[in-house]
Amino acid sequence: MAINVYPARREHIPILLHFIHALSVYQHMEDEVTVTPGLLEKWMFEHRMAEALLADSDGKPVGFALFFHMFSAFPGLPGLYLQDLYVNPECRGSGCGKALMAGLARIAVARGCDCVEWACLDWNQPSIDFYRSLGAKPMPDWTNYHLSGDALHALGQRSPNAPEPKYTRVR
Repeated sequence: MAINVYPARREHIPILLHFIHALSVYQHMEDEVTVTPGLLEKWMFEHRMAEALLADSDGKPVGFALFFHMFSAFPGLPGLYLQDLYVNPECRGSGCGKALMAGLARIAVARGCDCVEWACLDWNQPSIDFYRSLGAKPMPDWTNYHLSGDALHALGQRSPNAPEPKYTRVR
């Protein structure tokens, strides 16, 4: 199976949405999907907050990797965070996932990144085995946390005595 990996563009939004939905089904998280074409357009292509690689075989999309930049204070270097990786079930074991990860690694190296990091569900042994086969290691003593919804908004409520923070977006 010949696999072609390339950066997603605006016209690939329907393909990205397809893979996002397929990943949510695989992870039993369909109820959490609220993404729309407009949100992908805004955050991926207007504000460039995330990027994606697509993989195809014979012109048919077979997988994707969604990622964004991060920064690690200790080495003082940027890294890439792999948010989502998905390969169609019929293509798993064909080298598609490895091709996507290799494409991501090439981007990281070209951009001077120190690492690529991601999280994996504890029950997803096939993915754990795949990541370890690439040379990836779990980070002992670390637990991922997630703050969203009402808790995020409650925490983000400004104290009446606190000054309004001033943020400037750097491009």
